[in-house]
Amino acid sequence: MSTAQLPRSAADRRLVRRGFSVLGMAIRTEPRSFIVSVVGAVVYSAMVVAAAIVFGAVTDHVILPAFETGETTRGGLALTAAAIVGVAVLKALGIVLRRVAGAYMQYKLQAVFRKRIARQYQRLPLAWHRRHTAGELLSNANADVEATFWPIAPLAFAVGTAVLLVITAVVLVLTDAFLAAVGFLVAPAIAGLNLRYNTLVKQPATRAQQRRADVSSVAHESFEGALVVKTLGREAAETERFRQESERLRDDLVTTGRLRALFDPLVESLPTVGILLVLLVGGWRISTGDLQPGELVRIAYLFTLLAFPIRMIGYLLGELPRSVVGWERLERVLTATDELAYGDRDGGGRRHGAQANLESVAYRYGEFPVLSDVTLRADAGKTIAVVGPTGSGKSTIAALLVRLADPDGGAVLMDGTDLRRFARGVVADQVAVVFQDSFLFDDSVRENITLGAAFSDEEVRAAAELAQAHTFISALPDGYATVVGEGGASLSGGQRQRIALARALVRRPRILLLDDATSSVDTTVERAILEGLRDADLPSTVIVVASRPATIALADTVVFVDQGEVRGRGTHQELLRSHPAYARLVTAYDKAAS
Repeated sequence: MSTAQLPRSAADRRLVRRGFSVLGMAIRTEPRSFIVSVVGAVVYSAMVVAAAIVFGAVTDHVILPAFETGETTRGGLALTAAAIVGVAVLKALGIVLRRVAGAYMQYKLQAVFRKRIARQYQRLPLAWHRRHTAGELLSNANADVEATFWPIAPLAFAVGTAVLLVITAVVLVLTDAFLAAVGFLVAPAIAGLNLRYNTLVKQPATRAQQRRADVSSVAHESFEGALVVKTLGREAAETERFRQESERLRDDLVTTGRLRALFDPLVESLPTVGILLVLLVGGWRISTGDLQPGELVRIAYLFTLLAFPIRMIGYLLGELPRSVVGWERLERVLTATDELAYGDRDGGGRRHGAQANLESVAYRYGEFPVLSDVTLRADAGKTIAVVGPTGSGKSTIAALLVRLADPDGGAVLMDGTDLRRFARGVVADQVAVVFQDSFLFDDSVRENITLGAAFSDEEVRAAAELAQAHTFISALPDGYATVVGEGGASLSGGQRQRIALARALVRRPRILLLDDATSSVDTTVERAILEGLRDADLPSTVIVVASRPATIALADTVVFVDQGEVRGRGTHQELLRSHPAYARLVTAYDKAAS
């Protein structure tokens, strides 16, 4: 049964329980900061009560006698000043401890869970990422983390004020039980209002968190597709799309704000109503001789001070729905079970070319079958070309070979060992892939090649030369130190591909997989790259997903894939003679170019 289907009181209780479980998780994660913050809040609360006692005593023993006699003593004034200043100093110390430790706890928790989310993103496979938009993932790591731990800063204060309420209740009852009972009538009304508010705000708060993700997603797509937007004149359409999502977010936030605007004044007015009742009843009891003026001052002062703590507890309860929504969105990421499983096999430290096999492999994207009973063998040290029409499954084969995903059926092997049996990091260390769309970071050329790994300048240059990139890199303003901009925006598509190829080559992988990785360079450069790879002393088995005849002809073996199945295997010339569909596909490029 969903929360919406539960009876109202049950939904209220469930939401509050869920909210306090999130707070409990936060306390267990960062207990020391919480304890320090609570100590500060308790010191503050105790000094608030102490101040009320001091003011009551000063009224009875200093102020009223001064009115009666027309004089006071220097010692009495000094003692009064010392008591008031001492209480104020301790109260200030409590405020500092509470606020500093509370803020530290809040921001530390945000940092901890942002790191956990980022690590989980790294662990989850590509298939999981394809089911979630970039905007949603950004929202999880930013807005949802902030929403989850937003109530942490006032949490210690709320705990301290709970202590204050208990101490105050005891003092009030000991001072005058009748007046205390009058004031306590306010508490059930405040609790009922907060529970009602929490229930009403849950749905708009949930929608608002999702809207934040939607707005981030639209903005991210517009920025990433800036070239398409500009060249096709889609600025107005993208602006309109962003406006619509922003206004939906605005509407949900306005709904939340209206609820808060309705409930906050009611919650804040109730303590004031309680104080007025106490003053009215207290004045009457003074006239009957049942209460002293100093006692009324003490009681009224305590109720005045209680107004803010009660509002603080109300504020904490009011933030719980947003916190619960944020945590539920984080939990979906942190508890995702799509993570790839690993074994304990190492790579054996061998740096010669590896044999790569697909054995009866099947794979589906959701409900759509992409590969069916694919068997493929790439012998160690050889070059194999995978050829097929668009949508035939070539890129899926590439993704399986580098274990971006696991097959639904069959196995992918390296040197006879299923990739799933290798320890984490082994496949990434021994297999490198260069995709058609090459991504570069907003960093120097050298850092984009090494990605922080400890390669020497000679190794970086050798890889760049083999990728036919050294000449144009040397011509850049700062050579290998040139910053290429976000996504390599300052470079051409072919230049980005060659830097990405150098990134793979510098690691000297045992299996090098090129997924149409030279499609953006001209045929002369492509031939130079492929011939260089063939003649270089590399410890690599090269698997090329290709479409150009010149590229295919350099392969030792060609595998023809169509409709998710292997239709043929042999040399380029053998397949031209034996498979008309293959011949039509590879000669279509030459016919289009002529």
